[in-house]
Parts: sequence; structure tokens; C-alpha cells
Amino acid sequence: MLHSPIDRIASATPPAIATRVRGLSDRAIAWLFVAPSIVLLLAINIFPLIWTIRLSFTNFRVNRPNAPIEFVGLRNYINILTDSDIWQSMQATAHFLIWTIVLQVLIGFSLAYLINKKFRGNDLWTTIIVLPMMLSPAVVGNFWTFLYQPQIGLFNYVVGFLTGQDPSSFSMIASTQLAPWAIVIVDTWMWTPFVMLICLAGLRSIPNSIYEAAECDRASKWRQFWTITIPMVLPFLMLAVLFRGIENFKMFDLVVQLTGGGPGSITELTSINLKRAAFEQWRTGYASAYAVILFVTVFGLASIYVKALNKVKQR
Repeated sequence: MLHSPIDRIASATPPAIATRVRGLSDRAIAWLFVAPSIVLLLAINIFPLIWTIRLSFTNFRVNRPNAPIEFVGLRNYINILTDSDIWQSMQATAHFLIWTIVLQVLIGFSLAYLINKKFRGNDLWTTIIVLPMMLSPAVVGNFWTFLYQPQIGLFNYVVGFLTGQDPSSFSMIASTQLAPWAIVIVDTWMWTPFVMLICLAGLRSIPNSIYEAAECDRASKWRQFWTITIPMVLPFLMLAVLFRGIENFKMFDLVVQLTGGGPGSITELTSINLKRAAFEQWRTGYASAYAVILFVTVFGLASIYVKALNKVKQR
């Protein structure tokens, strides 16, 4: 009778190989199964990262593969960090990142708090709210481009109806003042349901016994909210901020569909700027250094944030 996994594997293999298999430990068998995934991970993630770091110190251009490659040291990094256009794209990214996270957290938590209160049609409203998150960013971008049209767009019509202005008197995606807010509105509409679901999971993980004990101590609903609900949902809120922060830092497709980085370069995020340097100007070494800087920025901020998240979870 076969008892161990090694014996079962050995029985299904040729005799010459079976004797070797029986000599392997469970740890060796585990590594044998994990090895293909590790090799694939190295091939897809680690090797390109190392190759990108190497190219960042050169003047390599992918459209000139036969040209001599020169080692330029830190010149690409210095040029990036002293370029005013790069800092403008960083500012546009920070504006987009901060406002989308603030709005998505506030609206998402509010929706989760309301849905957590059981009422008639609860499941139906939850499904309706989650629908935008299920759409492709390209589809959402095209959809909102039509909504933002000054002559036929529903968004301008609603704003004009509420404010009394002529709907064709302004354009959300053609105005340098309104275009940044146009992409903030669309991203908030699309990804607030994601934050809502995470907050809803946090709210439903709070035991009812805690609220019952607070009511026995005559704590008001407002005090229960600030001393029980917020502290216990805070790790979930911080987790949602982490996910949305990383995703919005590399936002590309939605902004390209809406504004293309315009008007001018007012909504040109770092991802769009990087794409233009790599695939329009063909400055591969420069773009590699740019990608390394963005990677270090995101990785460093995320590491600090995760440490803060762990401290909150351990309280």
C-alpha cells in the first residue's frame, strides 16, 4: 500500500527513474513543482528589470540596433531629474492620484456604509453600483468622450440644466482648467465600486457583539462610528488606497482615450510621457532610466505605506 506522495509518484514512473524519485524528500518534490513557476517569473519580470537597468546607463535606441552603444553613466538620470517637462507630468500625475483617491475613498466608504444597512433592494443596488468596474477602460474612455461633447453630450446638458449655463459654452476635455478634472471624474466613477467592495468587506467583518456592548454602555451612534467602525475598517481603507494608488500611478489607457495627454500637456501623466519617450522619440536608454525612477518611486512609497498598514493592523 502506497502511503507517501513520493511512493505514489515513483509507482507511476519507469523503474529507472522511480528509484531516484524515492530518494527525494518532500521539500525537493515541492521545489520540483514550483521550479517552472519560478523560471517563468524570472523570465517575465526579473530579467526585463535587470535589462532595463542596464540600458538606462546607455544611449541605446531601439530603432538603431546597429548603432554603437555608449555607456553614458548617470547622464540619463540627471537629464530626467532636471527636465521641467518631467516635473510637470509628475505634477499632473500627483493631481490625478490625490484627488481620485480622496474622492473614491469618501464616496466608496459612504456607499459601503449605506449598503451595509440592510434594506429592500440591497443586492440590486449593489450590482448596479459595481457595473462600471466591470467595463474595459478603453470602452469607458470612449463612452465618456461622447458624454463630454459640448453639443450632444449628456454631461454638459446636466451641468447646464443645474447651473443655467449654455451647455455648449464649455468643454470638459478641451479646457486646460477642466481637463484634469474630467479624467478625475471618470476614474472616480469607474473605480469607486472597487473601494466600496473592500470597505463593505471591512464593515461586515465587525462582530455585532461589539456594537451590542457599546449600546449597553450607552454609547451614541456617532461615538460607535468613530470608536468602533472607523478604527476597525481603517486597515481595509488603507488597503484600498494602496491598490488604487499603485494602479492610478501607472494610469495610461483611460487618459489616452479621453484627452491623449492634452490639451497641450496638461493631462500628460508620467506613463504617457514615458510611452512617448520610448516609442515615439525612440530614446530607449533615456526611457529605461525614466522607468527605473518611476519603479523606485512606487516601490519605495509602497514599502513605507505597507509598514504603516502593518502597524495599524497590529493595534
